[in-house]
Amino acid sequence: MPQNTIQVYEIFDVWGIDFTGPFPSSKGNKYILVAVDYLSKWVEARALPTNDARVVIKFLKSLFSRFGIPRAIISDRGTYFCNDQFTRVMIKYGVTHRLAIAYHQVEVSNRG
Repeated sequence: MPQNTIQVYEIFDVWGIDFTGPFPSSKGNKYILVAVDYLSKWVEARALPTNDARVVIKFLKSLFSRFGIPRAIISDRGTYFCNDQFTRVMIKYGVTHRLAIAYHQVEVSNRG
């Protein structure tokens, strides 16, 4: 089945996001949420205590306020990305949410 592509015209148009972890706790944080801009390869990361929709949305709102609202977010099928709360935020901001194939750009970046 062919993949639907998203045309990237400008930096910060399309972000890929994914979690890494759990890791041994450091200052209460066990996970790292990583976002990579598909054009510039700019990486944003935040250490977080949990990997749930609430922390993802807070992270994305911070990202949007600093870099502008993207055209699309690409993620895996993790429950922290595929839920009603996340979907409502994507609709509110007019962001397309696409589900990635295995080993998308952020997963490859996280394997480093």
